[in-house]
Amino acid sequence: MADTLLKCTTRHVRLYTAALQDEDLVPSDDQLTLDLDPDNEFLWDDASLTKVQGRFKELVDAAAGGELSDYTLRRIGTDLEGFIRQLLQAGELSYNTDGRVQNFSMGLPRTPELL
Repeated sequence: MADTLLKCTTRHVRLYTAALQDEDLVPSDDQLTLDLDPDNEFLWDDASLTKVQGRFKELVDAAAGGELSDYTLRRIGTDLEGFIRQLLQAGELSYNTDGRVQNFSMGLPRTPELL
């Protein structure tokens, strides 16, 4: 079993080489755990969550068989961050205006066009 926990932290994605057991992270050589939007900056619905989780699975599957390294985690985290930005720009995700964090880190919120 692994004794070193690797992690990647971006603004909206945290990845760990660990399994979640009883709300604790237990280091693992063969499992990644995703903590998505820990500051609740966005409003998530089932469809957007499913899309991000699906993209995460694709990235993990593509990296299978390779070394779980800092570089691999950063690459996956950066790709997911970009994917979240795409969802936001496409209007499939929106900012949580009631959230504690309101820095609009992915760009200004979309507003309805006035006639």
